[in-house]
Amino acid sequence: MNRERSKKFLLIQTFRQITQFLFFILFIYLLLKTQFPDGDYIGPVETFFHFDPLLAITTFLSSHILFTAFLLSLITIFITIFLGRVFCGWVCPLGAINQFFSFIFQKLKLRKTEKEFKIINWKYLLLIFILVSSIFSLNLVGIFDPISLTVRSFTVSVFPAINYAFNISVSILSKLKLDFIADPLAQFSYKFIINSNFNQGFFIGLIFITIILLNLLTSRFWCKYICPLGALLGFISRLNFVKIKINMETCIECRLCSINCSGQAQPFPEEEWKITECVYCFKCGRICPVKAVDFKFGISPREKSINLERRKWVFTAVLGALAVPFFRIGSSNKRSSPELIRPPGALPEKEFLKRCVKCGECMKVCPTNALQPCLSEAGIEGFWTPRLVPKIGYCEYYCSLCSQVCPTGAIRELKIEEKVKIKIGLAFIDKNRCLPYAQGINCIVCEEHCPTSPKAIKFIQIEVKQSDGTIKKPKAPVVDLDLCIGCGICEYKCPVVDQPAIYVTSIGETRSEKNKLLLPGNF
Repeated sequence: MNRERSKKFLLIQTFRQITQFLFFILFIYLLLKTQFPDGDYIGPVETFFHFDPLLAITTFLSSHILFTAFLLSLITIFITIFLGRVFCGWVCPLGAINQFFSFIFQKLKLRKTEKEFKIINWKYLLLIFILVSSIFSLNLVGIFDPISLTVRSFTVSVFPAINYAFNISVSILSKLKLDFIADPLAQFSYKFIINSNFNQGFFIGLIFITIILLNLLTSRFWCKYICPLGALLGFISRLNFVKIKINMETCIECRLCSINCSGQAQPFPEEEWKITECVYCFKCGRICPVKAVDFKFGISPREKSINLERRKWVFTAVLGALAVPFFRIGSSNKRSSPELIRPPGALPEKEFLKRCVKCGECMKVCPTNALQPCLSEAGIEGFWTPRLVPKIGYCEYYCSLCSQVCPTGAIRELKIEEKVKIKIGLAFIDKNRCLPYAQGINCIVCEEHCPTSPKAIKFIQIEVKQSDGTIKKPKAPVVDLDLCIGCGICEYKCPVVDQPAIYVTSIGETRSEKNKLLLPGNF
């Protein structure tokens, strides 16, 4: 019997590892496919997000709008109700990463023993904080949600770092005349790895590396103590039908099952087992030397409740409500930030912030690397939300990919015909730096690259007095503000490199009725 049970758990654990690996590969595949496609439309590469019930609930609470794609999260909820937190142990990409590095650190003997910390309630308190703040329209879930966090980390930090390593390798191989290796490597990097750089790549990468290194303290540290999605699924899984069963006649009370538990569920003694913490890795069943641990289907009254004092619930809920005005200090100024140029299709700012989960999907798919994570341009609430930086890249005229991949509808989906008519800002000329105005030198770069039809940049004849007293009559650019859409290609292509002579600000954006060059009655 013990031998059969041992084979059963070995088979289950192997199947779990294969399943976890396949879901991770699917996650990476969808992320790599989030790039400029052969046609105009990219397909449902953001689907992974829609199985996340935490994103579904918080987005609904903050915006009071149900994004229909999030109905897929009901599948995750349904499975959790009946089978427990299998999403955490079998599906979650961040869980797979933590599991992998926990295994590596253990094999390298960098973590000799499992250390347990008396902070198991942190993730539940964080969940309450996020949910309550969402009720008051402050959506902070994207900072901590494991799907958003993983996509953002890979997009902004991991993939660019890999691409940099590929480029160095290609350069070295080329110098060694090993082109038969360098050329395929370069093609692979160009096709599959993000060829972009982001202003906050180091900072976001440092956070991701810290999450990995926390596994040196104990396996799956993030999953055990911090993850708010795991906390939500823990609440949901309290009544699931898969229960642990320990045969006390054969149990030798060695507690190996509890010491090696991946989720801090503490299988022994059975009546102390925390069903809300079990990720159903079945490690306890495999590691038991006498095979006394088993799992059965059934209803049992002995589930261990989440140990969370009422005053902690109340305090955290109040803190979540009080946090809202503090996060919005300074964001209600009369004037909009000129640097806050949102992607085409972005909702009005207040609605945008209620729905954006800072995942970085739009930044990953942008073909020109123009979309960058915000730092302070949108206030604390808008931290890591996307903005267009024309010095780095421009909004491709016939591209609407960012609107197609947004998982929450913060950027509404646009057809190309509609997208080309949307203003995200306006261009202005700095005559002190523009070559025709300042030096009398002919320059047609901005007009040449302007994509609108008719062109938003036109020429006029001007006179420029030179230092020797002579007069030059170059053609100088002027911007037709009715035709300009603020795409930023003029600023990006401007030959005045350090501080372009033409620049784009957010004023005149279609999505705002207030951020206009001239408002009625303001003459």
